[in-house]
Amino acid sequence: MKLHRIPAESKVNLAEIAPDNTGDYPANDKGKAAAEEDIKALLEKLKQLQERLYAGSAQALLIVLQGMDTSGKDGTIKHVMSGVNPQGCRVTSFKVPTSTEIAHDFLWRVHHEVPPRGLIGIFNRSHYEDVLVTRVHGQITEKVAEQRFVHINNFEKLLAQSGVTVLKFFLHISKNEQRKRLEARLRDPEKQWKFNSGDLEERKLWSKYQAAYETGIAATSTEYAPWYVVPANRKWYRNLVVATTVVAALEKMKLKRVPARGGIDLAKIKIE
Repeated sequence: MKLHRIPAESKVNLAEIAPDNTGDYPANDKGKAAAEEDIKALLEKLKQLQERLYAGSAQALLIVLQGMDTSGKDGTIKHVMSGVNPQGCRVTSFKVPTSTEIAHDFLWRVHHEVPPRGLIGIFNRSHYEDVLVTRVHGQITEKVAEQRFVHINNFEKLLAQSGVTVLKFFLHISKNEQRKRLEARLRDPEKQWKFNSGDLEERKLWSKYQAAYETGIAATSTEYAPWYVVPANRKWYRNLVVATTVVAALEKMKLKRVPARGGIDLAKIKIE
């Protein structure tokens, strides 16, 4: 997945990253079928690794999902995390800050939601909203944004040093693909609840959001908390990239089976 990882201190130009890229897989039904078979195997690994993470309670994993409206944050969670034990996984969605949250620093509400050791935590949108939406809408100055980038890097470094592996994914779709997905929501009665007229207003700011993401990703992709720009026009490739990266991160933790607690000699136990 090095192809999609943004190296630290590098510039980002989203226009140069194809949102319909499918890596080594053909961009057709054959490629999709092959990818879905690989995803099945990855999800089996993920299930086993998550069980060890939960049992060991020594480390944690934080997955940050960002992207334009309809980029597939909900879909990624639904598919990639479909086989994990719900007891060991927690999803947090960050909405518009409440009056209480606004009265504190912008990371106050976020730190509270960081997964404890043993858990996988998923942020569906995150602390990055406070350097994206706020910048695009002129709610903070560029100087404040730069200060927040520094705070974010220090915050994520603290997490990494405390045993929390941080993975950040920007789900990269094209503007045309977003249009198709918005239209699909309007046509499907089961998905109309997802449609918000505000999405159309935000769509008008597409270029500003792309620029804000480029700056933010470049400023905060680090060795200890890297960004991955995931081509997300094809949902199956999006799921493959995220699943592969998550499994690799868990494998890097070198999680081991947890023995019976309290020095129990299992060979001597008899259950009548």
